[in-house]
Amino acid sequence: MTAVDDHYDRLLAEHYTWMLGGDIDRVANTQADLFRRLGLAARPSDRASAVDLGCGSGAQTLALAHLGYESIAAVDTSAALLDELTENAKRLGYESVVQPTHRDLRGVLPDLATAGSLAAVVCMGDTLPHLPGRADVVGLIADVAEALQTGGSFVVTYRDQTVELPASNRFIPVRGTADRILTCFLDYVDEDTVLVHDLLHTWDGCGWNLMNGSYPKLRLSYQWLTEKCRAAGLDVHHDDNSPCGMQILHAVKP
Repeated sequence: MTAVDDHYDRLLAEHYTWMLGGDIDRVANTQADLFRRLGLAARPSDRASAVDLGCGSGAQTLALAHLGYESIAAVDTSAALLDELTENAKRLGYESVVQPTHRDLRGVLPDLATAGSLAAVVCMGDTLPHLPGRADVVGLIADVAEALQTGGSFVVTYRDQTVELPASNRFIPVRGTADRILTCFLDYVDEDTVLVHDLLHTWDGCGWNLMNGSYPKLRLSYQWLTEKCRAAGLDVHHDDNSPCGMQILHAVKP
């Protein structure tokens, strides 16, 4: 178990959907709109297959199901989040479409798909920087390029943390409601790594309780990630910012 896996199991998994706004269906619909804009909607005749790497509670997986993908492997290291995804898939009638997969992202694609078989691989919500090192990112991109069919898409959203924020801006409010407040603090370790400290306050009816923890994230620039996608043989069609501050990269296998 990595530091990131432990952090999610101990602190974030229980609150993950709340962090997204609390309405998984709304988030899934928003992600489906993004995928449509990028040209990922499946045609009924395609019998398209996809993999969602770092699926969480299922927003992207459900979005792909909405768009007509007939087989979606949803990969995450959190059993709790996969259980939540399973319930969401059953509720929406996608239990035969979604295959929850409790695995590390590294090395999983060759076990899930034959070469040239996938119409889409998505890795959303700042999941890619959770990998332990840049070599792991390069290896994952190579696996994606191998697994995608001609014309298949690789979609990533991530935060470019390469520019160091001034000290006064390193405290970032994630979300606050009457019963929960989540704040994170960024600690720049070196040119490759930022340490994320999460501070979660929960209200128990009598007072506030604090849970906290830290985990490392890779500092990946869009230039570097674009170069690695191109080196793996993928064409980068789209790279810009979303309204929530995430960088969006869409690469296609030519």
